[in-house]
Amino acid sequence: MHHVSRPALALAALLTLAGSGCATFVRGSTQAVTIDSLPGGATASLSNGERCSTPCTLKLKRKHPVAVELCKPGYRQALAQISSEVGRGGAFGLAGNMLVGGLIGAGVDAASGAAKDLNPNVLAVLLLEEAPGCTAPKFPAVPENGQTPEDYAEQKAKQKK
Repeated sequence: MHHVSRPALALAALLTLAGSGCATFVRGSTQAVTIDSLPGGATASLSNGERCSTPCTLKLKRKHPVAVELCKPGYRQALAQISSEVGRGGAFGLAGNMLVGGLIGAGVDAASGAAKDLNPNVLAVLLLEEAPGCTAPKFPAVPENGQTPEDYAEQKAKQKK
């Protein structure tokens, strides 16, 4: 009979806990997304309440889909969607969690959104000329399971503390 020492058991338990939430640890719960337009200088308004001028790169929660409105005077308003789907890297992380971290690790990754990817991660939009065009940018409606502007503001407030 083989005897396993207490330090070996403690090390095995530590490695198992370290493996839980693997995609969250390796990939993170946010992803950089670039928004660009031709011509540049359009206002990109996101359904989570964020706004930037193209070209811009934002760190968005992987967990939530985002609607994007691009507005530039003299050009037609353009609407686009950035989806949140289980990506290849996230699927490998979830599979690894099931083998190493078990349900706890998989649950952490699912809750944080780390197993998901935002697609496209480079949103490039060709704006069409139109007079007078989009003059007052507004925030598009929040897609199903999207992050609301209130959720986004609360998240930003927590980060500042």
